[in-house]
Amino acid sequence: MKRVDFDYFERHFPRRPADAHKGTMGTLVSLTGSFGFAGAAILSAKAALRSGVGLHYQVLPESIYPLFGAAVQESVCVPVKGKEGRLCLSDTETIRPTLDRATAVLIGCGMGCTEDTAEAEKAVLTSSKCPVIIDADGINALARHIHSIEGCQGEIILTPHIKEFSRLSGLSVEEILSDPAKHAEEYSLRHRDVTLVLKGHRTYIAKNGDVYENIAGNSGMAKGGSGDVLAGIIASLTAQGILPYHAAVMGVHIHALAGDIAAAKLSQTAMLPSDIIDSLPEIYTKIEDTLQ
Repeated sequence: MKRVDFDYFERHFPRRPADAHKGTMGTLVSLTGSFGFAGAAILSAKAALRSGVGLHYQVLPESIYPLFGAAVQESVCVPVKGKEGRLCLSDTETIRPTLDRATAVLIGCGMGCTEDTAEAEKAVLTSSKCPVIIDADGINALARHIHSIEGCQGEIILTPHIKEFSRLSGLSVEEILSDPAKHAEEYSLRHRDVTLVLKGHRTYIAKNGDVYENIAGNSGMAKGGSGDVLAGIIASLTAQGILPYHAAVMGVHIHALAGDIAAAKLSQTAMLPSDIIDSLPEIYTKIEDTLQ
């Protein structure tokens, strides 16, 4: 079993070009949030922006646009009509020009899991030409049409927790917990174009039978919103051109190390997912110093 360590960044984290501009540092399009779950969109967007992406487009229902826009000034908002406060199939044609700009797409965080969101997700997956990161409600919706990932032109990153992975794989929670590394490996062998991030006390990142274990992090991160932060980090790194598997491995470790910084400052009890985002600059400063 391979474990993630800081040396991984020396091998796979790119140096930021001196002549970089927003157009060369990737374009992430996020389809996240719904009425009552604006926070998921806000957390994932802030984490993505803190992780260096050049442009971030946020597709979101009109009902949460004012809240999101006030919280995240750096994103370009693409409000859609939606249905009952959630993304729906008819919105996917409206946002096609935005999706065509993407170097990575994030879908799922706080999106809601209905027939409408499932159909919208399916349309995005079957037409996307870039990597797609699928989290939370996106994974629950995907369980209804798992075959959709087989027709994707871009690579897929799935970030399920144990219960979500149970829905995806058909395995019971007890079976998965008995040997999560083995089940992550087996799933990655069955779905060759998928990078799996199986979240838990120990997080396993698997692709084509290659598995990394992450042991950093702490129980203070076991709070609603932490997964949205992780999804934003991984999506941001992928949008910047890092290979999806490397982006997933490094994103998980960055998220965990930032969580450890937040816990050291604020305690595991009091820390919040937003504190993980606030701790990201310390990690990226260390990475940049290492690469010099």
